[in-house]
Amino acid sequence: MGDQIEGSSSAAQSAQERTEQRPRGILGRITAALNSGNATKPIQGLTATEEGPAAPMPPGMVNLRRLRLEDVAVPKAEIVAVPTDIRKSDLVKVFRESGLTRLPVFKGTLDSPIGFVHLKDVALKYGFNGSGQKAERFALRKMLRPLLYAPPSMPIGVLMQKMQASRMHMALVIDEYGGVDGLVTLEDLIEQVLGEITDEHDIEEGAYWAEEKPGCYIAQARAPLDEFEAEIGIRLREGDDQEEIDTLGGLVFLLSGRVPTRGEVIRHPSGPEFDVVDADPRQVKRIRVRLNGAVSG
Repeated sequence: MGDQIEGSSSAAQSAQERTEQRPRGILGRITAALNSGNATKPIQGLTATEEGPAAPMPPGMVNLRRLRLEDVAVPKAEIVAVPTDIRKSDLVKVFRESGLTRLPVFKGTLDSPIGFVHLKDVALKYGFNGSGQKAERFALRKMLRPLLYAPPSMPIGVLMQKMQASRMHMALVIDEYGGVDGLVTLEDLIEQVLGEITDEHDIEEGAYWAEEKPGCYIAQARAPLDEFEAEIGIRLREGDDQEEIDTLGGLVFLLSGRVPTRGEVIRHPSGPEFDVVDADPRQVKRIRVRLNGAVSG
């Protein structure tokens, strides 16, 4: 009898363990890892050395508690936002040129945010080109959605839990004086755990670049520089200090002398321009290369 009870208990425990191990969606699994303390395991080989600061942390669960919002937020100077009195045509233009689907909305200055507007709401109400329902007066305030606010020192895992609970995908980082210090999205946080996330607008899987039109390329920062030079027929490396550069992003970093910001344009001495399409405070991700009639080397 005792054996039967013990066997039943073991079976029930095994069933419970199997239930706990079932996938619960990516956010559920990340939250479970955060709550269980697995995110606190140290990463080896990331300590600072005499040669310089610590290397950027690779994606992983440890980042949920180790990284703060100030480490991953888009700086205030790079935030694409719109005023509450913006015209409909200008709002559509900002959406089109930025490629973003969510834009913070402010009154007066960015330090007075009142919410954010979603591209889907504008498209459904006024058409995808903003020309629908011309008889109805454009009212941005009626489409505003609430924003989350968080301090720079908050661990990214804590904000991820708040986003999951409130079903909000965007937050503004607020400094000690109440001013806006940066912006983070749910995708920014997840990328710190899983690595870079691409979508249907990004370059095809396995490709390093794509030609948008003659003389204009959209390329990943990790594109091999020698292969890209062969593609465009132009030598981009000049001098001995650039001979050791292996990637397109490395070249842009060397030309600017720092990690360039999103939207920044870096000009090459021989003519091409590098427009930083996607970047975070630690690295460049995607670059638009305009050859501008540069002559093959």
